[in-house]
This record gives sequence, C-alpha cells and structure tokens, in this order.
Amino acid sequence: MFINQSSLIRHNPPRLHYGVAVTDVDNDGAFECFVAGFDGPNRVLRWDGSGFDDIAPATLADARRQAIGVAAGDLDGDGREEIYVLNTDTFAGRKRFGDRLFARSDGDWIDLFELPQNEEALNLTAGRSVAVVDRLGTGRYGFFVANYGGPFRLYELDRFGELQDMASAAGLSFTTGGRGVVALPLVTTRMDIFTVNENGANFLFANRGDGAFEEIARRAGLPDPHEHGRGVAAGDFDGDGRFDLVYGNWEGPHRLFLQKWGGLFVDAAPREMAEPSRVRTVIAADFDNDGTLEIFFNNIGQPNRLFARHGDSWVARDPGDALEPGGLGTGAAVGDFDGDGRLELLVAHGEADTQPLSLFHTAANQNAWLRVLPLTAQGAPARGAVVTLIAGGARQLRAIDAGSGYLCQMEPVAHFGLGSTPQVEQVEVRWPDGATVTITAPRPNTLLRVPHP
Repeated sequence: MFINQSSLIRHNPPRLHYGVAVTDVDNDGAFECFVAGFDGPNRVLRWDGSGFDDIAPATLADARRQAIGVAAGDLDGDGREEIYVLNTDTFAGRKRFGDRLFARSDGDWIDLFELPQNEEALNLTAGRSVAVVDRLGTGRYGFFVANYGGPFRLYELDRFGELQDMASAAGLSFTTGGRGVVALPLVTTRMDIFTVNENGANFLFANRGDGAFEEIARRAGLPDPHEHGRGVAAGDFDGDGRFDLVYGNWEGPHRLFLQKWGGLFVDAAPREMAEPSRVRTVIAADFDNDGTLEIFFNNIGQPNRLFARHGDSWVARDPGDALEPGGLGTGAAVGDFDGDGRLELLVAHGEADTQPLSLFHTAANQNAWLRVLPLTAQGAPARGAVVTLIAGGARQLRAIDAGSGYLCQMEPVAHFGLGSTPQVEQVEVRWPDGATVTITAPRPNTLLRVPHP
C-alpha cells in the first residue's frame, strides 16, 4: 500500500528518534511534525509545498535532553497548543532530566517548568506516553503523563496560572509500568482515559462528569494483567457506532477489543493480527480513502504489519515500502501535510541504532474524502471531540486524537475516506462539553473547520 517518500525530508541524518506529535508549531494554520530527538535535538518538520524542512527553534530543539514522548494541547485557553516533551534517561523510577512544557511567550517559546512557581511540580519520574484531557469540558486541556515506576500525573493550570498536578484529586494517581494512552469519550460522554501498562493490569478511567474518574478496567474486561502493552488506538472497528480499542503487547498477543452493550469489551483479534511482535506504535486510519479503517502495527527490528477490514473480518495487507523489515521503529504519526486528501505516515526509528526518519504515502486513487477540524471555543484544535459522518447510508466515527499511538499523537483532524460515494449526507461534531453541531451535505474533498457553537 505505501510508497517511500523519505527523500522529501530534506535533512534526514540517522539518529535515535522516538515519539512524534502533529501540531501547529509556527501558528501558520498548517500542522507540523514534532519529532522527539533522544540523542540530539528535537525536530519540527514543516511542509513548504515541495518538501519538509526542520524549523525547530533552539528552545524547542533542546539538544541536551533525552526526549521520547510528546503531545500538544491548549493548556491555558489562548487558542494555541502547548507542547509537552517527556524526557526519560532511565528505564523506570527517578530520572535526571525533567520534562519540558513549552508555551509561547512574547513570540518565543519558554518551558513552564522552569518558572519559579512551577519548579516543585516538575515530573522527575521516567514516563512513556503523554495525552491531553479536557476533563471538565472547558476547552482547557491537562497533560496526562503515564509514568513508569511512579504515580501518573495530570498537569493543569490553576486560576493563578500555576501548574498543578491534579492526578490525585481526579482519581488518576496510580503507580505502575505506564506505557500507551488514549483519551476520548470511550465509555461515557466525557473524555475517558485508557492506559496499557507493563508488568501489571491496564487501566480504564471512566469520567464521572464532575472532574473525577473511576477505574473500571476489570469491570470492562480490559485488564490483560499478564501482558506488556505498547501502542494503542481507538476506532469503531466493527461499524456499530461505539468506539473499540486495538493495542499491541510487547512480544505477546495483540488485542482488538470490541465494545459491546453495557460497556463490556471482547477481544476479537484474528490469529494473524494477534501474533506477538516487538510492537511499538499502533495507528488506526483510512489510508486509502475507501471508507474503512486500516490498522498499522509499527515494530522494532521486525517487519511492520497492516490490516484492513473486509466485511466482518480483518485480513493482512501488504504494507509495500512500509514493511521495513530492518526498521527500528520507535514512533509514528499520520497527517495530510501536502493537502492532497491522503494521509502521510511518518515513522521514527532508534533505540537499538541510529536510522533516518521514514515518510510514506499511498498511491493516488479516485476515492473521495472529507476532513473535519473541530475547534474549541478559544480556537484551538478540539482534541477529544467526536465526529460522526453519514455517507451513502453508512456511518463512520472518529475521535480527534489526544494521544497516543505510543509516545505519539496524531493530527487533530477527523479524516474520512468516502470511497466511490462522494455524497455526504451529514456530519455531526460533539465536543467534550456536550455541545453539538450538525452540518448537512458538506462538500467532499475539502477540509471543514468547525468552530465551537
């Protein structure tokens, strides 16, 4: 399916890279890729119409830290996303290099953790993934950090503009081997949080609606206590209008948990999908615009895998150039950077050895598409919003990504393939505060920006 387009990255030396997040770094209205640079500077890749250039300013490049995870969200409600960079110099527990929380200030970037009033809040525990959560539906996001060997964190700004760790107050201050995270309205109408963990059971934090969460993984059938989770993604994988979960277990059986009535999840991964691998990031997206999701498993030191749904079955597909049998995959993200209506796939490599970044595209086809970008009341991407599309009588469901395929965060756009049926009857957007907007008969092959009502 995929065609190698890595030559479009103009400066692409072999390095140890990890997580990737897609956000508008330079405030130009388009999205860039922020790539965590473990053995060197972080990178910000911007599409200029013919290729990708690295535009990372020195503050964001931050070459002396060891970055692995990254996510973006509007922390302060100013309409622009802040960027959380998770630095990890040890496997678990106490670390030397603190995290960064970059915010714009007077045309430059500053690290909020370096401000005197925020120094005590600094995360000095090794972590693995970051996601953003609007737990109260205000359009102001907190950064949820899945730590390994220390309590989870939830960083929010208080009314005085100071960073506070609200994990304990919100019922999220658990200690385990934290790995991958997704945050979306999974089992409630608010943003819930699901974490896959290592050396312990997974967690499902259901949003109670009052700012606090209840851990219900066992009740939902999701604990999987004897495996070691990595990448995780959410999507409606059986077309029943409910969000399901797919995730990879490190050298253990991968899972495709379908949500049934009553909030119970049942593993329906076929044998070929469940086959163990050295998995890292997992991505669910419609790469070929045929109207159904594909699932991409990025592995380290083993061939990558791609699966597509045919009727009620999931079957393996040839990933083409993205097979990368010798690729040392550490992170991956998707976005339509060149504006052609088809998703690009950026894969980072590292850990065991240095390798360049890989960029893949799919072959051109005649399938139609629609892209929906919901915005908060402040004008930032509404991560965690749910977009439902009806076309040709079929219903598709997307959540605006809040993180994390594993260490990563996808573009904050609901991307829908329409196949050969370009007529769209309706699009509904539902924000984390419950507000909804319905758009009738939007024009296909466009990016639809939807402001908060």
